[in-house]
Amino acid sequence: MPLRVAVIGLGSMGFGMAASLRRAGFNVTGCDVSAASVERFVAEGGRGARTPAEAASGADVVVSVVVNAAQTEAILFGAGGVAETLPAGSVFVSSATMDPEIARALAARLEATGRLYLDAPISGGAQRAASGELTILASGTPAAFTRARAALDAMAAKLYELGDAAGQGAAFKMINQLLAGVHIAAACEAIAFAARQGLDIAKVYEVITQSAGNSWMFENRIPHVLDGDYTPRSAVDIFVKDLGIIQDMARGAKFPVPVSAAALQMFLMTSAAGMGRDDDASVARLYAQVTGTALPGDTPR
Repeated sequence: MPLRVAVIGLGSMGFGMAASLRRAGFNVTGCDVSAASVERFVAEGGRGARTPAEAASGADVVVSVVVNAAQTEAILFGAGGVAETLPAGSVFVSSATMDPEIARALAARLEATGRLYLDAPISGGAQRAASGELTILASGTPAAFTRARAALDAMAAKLYELGDAAGQGAAFKMINQLLAGVHIAAACEAIAFAARQGLDIAKVYEVITQSAGNSWMFENRIPHVLDGDYTPRSAVDIFVKDLGIIQDMARGAKFPVPVSAAALQMFLMTSAAGMGRDDDASVARLYAQVTGTALPGDTPR
């Protein structure tokens, strides 16, 4: 019998992950607060469920692809949650970005019921999710890895096993998010500054991507600015959340993180300007609005 996998959260990442699992031959059930997302998954050959509990019933693996710790806790232990029906010995794979301490607490709570928990944040974006080429930063017990490994391999090009307890994967992901948020903010500042100097920003993109100042985020996000297309692939408010978690972690550790603090302020200002649900490259639009600089698709003040 093919492994039975439930995917909770069929957004831009979760839908691609569910599709990758289906291509690999798993029996996949999808669940989302959006009925339209579930219907789309069913139309493409998957199964649909109305609640996390329904999706988890009889599942070997549940993959949770939601935004934060609060949503993860609700999916696990809220009304109609996974913990009502997930069979003993099955594994819950949490892909949300969260504080490592919260990941440890959720794992302990679920493991006390006889189920397994794998702390497995993801990186790579929607395109890599759809092609089964994510990077997964996972930690958990050997039993959890054994139970989930085939499903993880179907979703990931790189699976890092980072420890035998939940929280390690979350901690690695927060380091990634610190760098990602800083690099996006820096890329947006640079391209807006280039526009202010009257430079051809398409040529700036061409030059910088072949020079030492390039970054993965510059190369990935600045085309959104060049196209004037801020349809959210990853929203501004994601980095408001994630860089906020980093500030909380750093404060608790009495460790200074001034560069990521500055980046957080840029995302906060962009969100406050009404762009929180837009693509995170919208930080460039904030710079443009504040300085009266023209960017493609936008009219300066």
